[in-house]
Amino acid sequence: MTVAEEVPDNGRVRKARGAFFTPPAIADFVVEWAVRGAGERVLEPSCGEAAFLERSVHRLRSLGAESPTVSGVDIHAASVREAARIVTESGGKPDILEGDFFTVPPEPIYDAVVGNPPFIRYHDFSGEARLRSRQAALEAGVSISGLASSWAAFTVHAALFLKVGGRMGLVVPAELLSVNYAAHVRRFLLQSFSRVDLVLFTERVFPEVQEEVVLLLAEGFRQGNTDHANIYQAHNADDLGEVLASSTTWKPLDPADKWTPLLLSREALHVYTDLVASGAYVPLQNWGKTSLGMVTGNNKYFALSPQKAAELGIARNELVRLSPPGSRHLRGLGLSDYAMTEMGRRGSATYLFRPPGEPSEAAQRYIDAGETAGVNLAYKCRVRKPWWRVPLVKPADLLLTYMNADTPRITTNGAGALHLNSVHGIYLRSEHSSLGRELLPLASLTSMTLVGAETVGRAYGGGMLKIEPREADRLPVPSPALVAANRDALLAVRPQMATLLRNGRLTEAAKIVDEVLMVKSLGMRRNDVATLRDEFSRLSARRAARA
Repeated sequence: MTVAEEVPDNGRVRKARGAFFTPPAIADFVVEWAVRGAGERVLEPSCGEAAFLERSVHRLRSLGAESPTVSGVDIHAASVREAARIVTESGGKPDILEGDFFTVPPEPIYDAVVGNPPFIRYHDFSGEARLRSRQAALEAGVSISGLASSWAAFTVHAALFLKVGGRMGLVVPAELLSVNYAAHVRRFLLQSFSRVDLVLFTERVFPEVQEEVVLLLAEGFRQGNTDHANIYQAHNADDLGEVLASSTTWKPLDPADKWTPLLLSREALHVYTDLVASGAYVPLQNWGKTSLGMVTGNNKYFALSPQKAAELGIARNELVRLSPPGSRHLRGLGLSDYAMTEMGRRGSATYLFRPPGEPSEAAQRYIDAGETAGVNLAYKCRVRKPWWRVPLVKPADLLLTYMNADTPRITTNGAGALHLNSVHGIYLRSEHSSLGRELLPLASLTSMTLVGAETVGRAYGGGMLKIEPREADRLPVPSPALVAANRDALLAVRPQMATLLRNGRLTEAAKIVDEVLMVKSLGMRRNDVATLRDEFSRLSARRAARA
């Protein structure tokens, strides 16, 4: 008896190896799509208790096969025995291997690969198992990040078992659409298959886990590539019967780009893609570069209020003007000298301790106090010489909040303050500098950009929306041409916008900009604009509800 047989196969053990049993309606749908001829060969990697193999036998027999052979792999000995029994009782012949799928050399002989790959998050997917998975993906020319969960390499490795023209139907986490580590998987799928379909669900279909899933239906392996995905939407597993009757398409600018716009409703996706295709809305990187702020190693030590600096006797030439830690003060359209002065007067840390040369006596006393407190032992302090001289960044043209309860905000850095890594800096291209500083914070408050933030960012604990610089680069904002053409109209509504933002009325402010840019300038129907506005409300409410 093997070790695997001795361990009870309870829910905790199944979760550890990433095994979650597939609802019958989903297995039926995937198999019916993937298996199309009586003589086809079918493989279910990580077959568990043969949810897909059992249905594959029924499907093949309905197509004319008498006693079809179906293949599977699973690491769990008891599941292998049970799968073989189920296949036999279904009228098929089992060809099931016990072992780690990542150690099985690809043999491209299958017409269809179907199944539900194991889902193990990166912090539990480690050691030899991770190394084997990454090596398996590399055989397909796909480099998998060390942060990847198990399904990513599994999906790539599974495809290598297909013959030319083969089909792959897998249940994969919705992470496929959104996470950075899946970029190479997204690229692989579009470059390796002639057609890629995705079925999305509005309800959760695996009751025992919180993870959202999508059905990946890819066909025409190594018969060409595609530049888009076809999207189908279902409410739940029971709604799959008619789902393939209607679809929309999504064409990413780059195959590796996030596919999160696919999470939009069909109506909103049409409006969204049309605006992107028109060139009226462009990625933020068309305006300039987004980058991280300064890392001090200890903000409480290095960020000082004017009162604290005065108490310590730190000279003004040993201080640098600083946008205070955090981003609560960056919810308006601009950060002005007056605002900085007022924040400092109220005790905010508007200075960075940073002697440019030999410290004064007062500064040296503060440095000594920092060493007594162990500030110099923090990693970022420890690796720089001297530890108390924080590397500076150039003052950014605009500041971008990156952790948000509502949406990322762009603010003009009128005070020329430096910024910490609690916000991002946007450095505008020279040709867009004047216009961007004057109007991009206002012009970007449209429903299109609000929806775009939900698609390029990621939801984190507490329902917060986080956006990293690479993600911010893809944020859809009004094009320089569109903003320039509507400069006077935007300036006219600026006072009203500032008041609404001060009072926390974001959606009302966005409605004003929508009217200027999308309705009056682009000639969009108000119903289409309202579709985007409603979609933002739905997505942000969904994010908050899942906190």
